Amino acid sequence: MSRVYAIAAMDTKGAEIAFVANLIRACGVEVVTVDVGTKGLPVVAPDITREQVVACCSTSNPLTKTDRGEAVTAMSAALVEFLNVEYAAGRLAGVIGIGGGGGTALITPAMRALPVGVPKVMVSTMASGNVGPYVDCSDLTMMYSVVDVAGINSVSRRVFANAAHAIAGMVAHSLPRADEKPTLGMTMFGVTTPCVDAVRKSLEGRGYDCLVFHATGSGDRAMENLVRSGLIQGVIDVTTTAVADEIVGGVLACGPHRFDAILDARVPYVLSVGALDMVNFGARETVPPRFAGRKLHVHNAQITLMRTTPDENCQFARWIADKLNRSTAPLTLLIPELGVSSIDVVGQPFHDPVADAALFDELERTVQQSPQRKIKRLPLHINDPAFAAALVEEFLDLTSTTC
Repeated sequence: MSRVYAIAAMDTKGAEIAFVANLIRACGVEVVTVDVGTKGLPVVAPDITREQVVACCSTSNPLTKTDRGEAVTAMSAALVEFLNVEYAAGRLAGVIGIGGGGGTALITPAMRALPVGVPKVMVSTMASGNVGPYVDCSDLTMMYSVVDVAGINSVSRRVFANAAHAIAGMVAHSLPRADEKPTLGMTMFGVTTPCVDAVRKSLEGRGYDCLVFHATGSGDRAMENLVRSGLIQGVIDVTTTAVADEIVGGVLACGPHRFDAILDARVPYVLSVGALDMVNFGARETVPPRFAGRKLHVHNAQITLMRTTPDENCQFARWIADKLNRSTAPLTLLIPELGVSSIDVVGQPFHDPVADAALFDELERTVQQSPQRKIKRLPLHINDPAFAAALVEEFLDLTSTTC
């Protein structure tokens, strides 16, 4: 039977998670408590013990750790594996957790590892600050506990009740049925908007549901998370700019796993080099001193762009090639030879044919081309309508080939 997993370190939060579980049961929803404590004995007997959680762990045993930080990290890894097993077995309908700083850091990675759409609620003392490290690009819902998670009182009772009723409602009410369309992921920046808009409109007219993600690093990860969850069946990755930030040290880095989920899923994949002419920083005064003398463009008061060099572009090409060369499904990389962004064109501040050529040539040199892994260079700018049409045509060809 599918059920809600109510998780806490029950050596310190046992009474509180038991209170939450009872509220969920009162809504008619099946629930089990899960203990992820690493030190003292649970103050309330859990339905699933910490030993049962640890039994799923393929790495070190958190219960043998003497350092609290190491124990929490190891227990978090065990919980990731445990919840994935429970979900795969069809037993998990949703997850609710409660905790302070340590408990939030322990529980939320396991929530993030579950597919998008699985209900996830975390009641936390950390939810009024920067929740990015806990939520990342998942659909995890965080609720501020207001008071510390320490006892049942006039405030915590209300907060816990709202959280319990929220998770109960999430699992009890199914999503209304809708017409199913094949779903595509696309990446866009302001400087590639004309291209992506044209691609989106063309494919929407052909019956596709097009999801556009802002290529800010977190947007890239959000798209790939949906690919990993099976909610995206094809990708037109126009704007791979976050690779530049990853390598040079900008503020919108994609992270080391960019492209991995797409390649692992073997979905139809067309990509380009949109906005790889720039690295992103904050306000002008935040640009690191080591970049003094570089070509900068103040996009607005909060965003400063730095033009990439031929050497940096070669690094981007090799980084991308290392990823693409392990692909096992058809993909095509389309290169717009006349510029990769709206400010990389004659008369605009980042127009630099030499730097662009370094990127294009190094990609062609390092990507191991084959009948299933192709590069096509087109004498077009990325925002030319003809380039958008070429992306659409290539994607449709790949789709017909892989179906």
